[in-house]
Amino acid sequence: MNAIAITPRSNLDANVSIPGSKSCTARALVMAGLTHGTTELLDPADCDDSDHMMNGLRALGVDVTRMGSLVRVDSRGLLPSAEPLFLGNSGTAVRFLTAACATVSGDVVLDGTPRMRERPIVDLVEALRLWGVNATTETGCPPLRVSGTGRFGGHTRVKGSASSQYLSGLLMAAPYATQDVTIGIEGDLVSKPYIDLTIAMMAERGVEATHSNYETFSCTAGQRYRRGTYPIEADASGASYFLAAAGIAGGRVRVRNLTSASHQGDARFAYVLKQMGCVVQEGPDWIEVRGSGSLRGIDIDLNAMPDMAQTLAVTALFADGETRIRNVANLRIKETDRIAATVAELRKLGADAEESDDGMLIHTGALHGAAIDTYDDHRMAMSFAMAGLRIPGVIIRDPGCVSKTFPDFFERFSAL
Repeated sequence: MNAIAITPRSNLDANVSIPGSKSCTARALVMAGLTHGTTELLDPADCDDSDHMMNGLRALGVDVTRMGSLVRVDSRGLLPSAEPLFLGNSGTAVRFLTAACATVSGDVVLDGTPRMRERPIVDLVEALRLWGVNATTETGCPPLRVSGTGRFGGHTRVKGSASSQYLSGLLMAAPYATQDVTIGIEGDLVSKPYIDLTIAMMAERGVEATHSNYETFSCTAGQRYRRGTYPIEADASGASYFLAAAGIAGGRVRVRNLTSASHQGDARFAYVLKQMGCVVQEGPDWIEVRGSGSLRGIDIDLNAMPDMAQTLAVTALFADGETRIRNVANLRIKETDRIAATVAELRKLGADAEESDDGMLIHTGALHGAAIDTYDDHRMAMSFAMAGLRIPGVIIRDPGCVSKTFPDFFERFSAL
């Protein structure tokens, strides 16, 4: 399908199930791949990014089997690969597996799509070198080669401003180091809730990592992840589009298997919507947003949940006053330059929007329908679908790009 038209609707009344968290699935797969023995994951994400992670692990000698809503991982550790690992445009898979390859005795080459070859990874490469791992990249981006002996550890440092995934990857590999690990952070660390998620999932599997004010992280060598069966909760990022839909179209939307107590930082997005005037309620295993009939613009630092910037920007189309989104400069090195792309598509709809170095400013305007380009970015497609709830004539081009994280998004969205 080359394009899909969004049907306006109002006064929603929906209970929604969301697929498993992509962020949790990626971390769970890496830790399972490093675990000697069998690990089972219940309700993991079933999407392109997860497929790339599983195929990468298979290339590294891990037996990964999907059986309906269960993924079984049998591993004896990671092995060298004779062929390059093709990981698509999954930055998560490239970064996490690059760090995990510190445990490999031998060579591994990691590569991806043309866009992946434009996404920086040199900061992670340099951190691995300080661990004693021979990691090289000619361009500062993939493809890159990791040539290891299986012996690594000690002190390293990594820049915190581009992506928290560099640090998460290093932390997940750290228990398998041959000497105790400390990781110093250069500059300000972005997306801290994702680091909290990594450390919490490590702890669930019996491994302790600690930090001092997010400036220095420590992990004792010789710890090992515990085998077992681990459930994956609903994807908080994917839930955001459905929760925001209630604020835009009115009515209520409840998402199951998710609360704001989740280790996923994006689960707190419901309370960003509350700042805009929505009503939020929670139960033991659900979170619900109700539209109040009006939205107000806000000024917000979204550094802790940058993937919510596009969701908020589209919601802001229907708010009184201006909305300013700040401190999300790292969006420029995502699947596309998300700041420039979002502003361009908001303007197509009639909004008065402008970009800054680290964010965007949105005023509503005389809104009208338009064909929205998605830049091969799943979050562009899902965010701008929300605009069609209120604006007739919104068409999403290349809707299939949502397969990266949420393949049946439009089916679930149309069922609201």
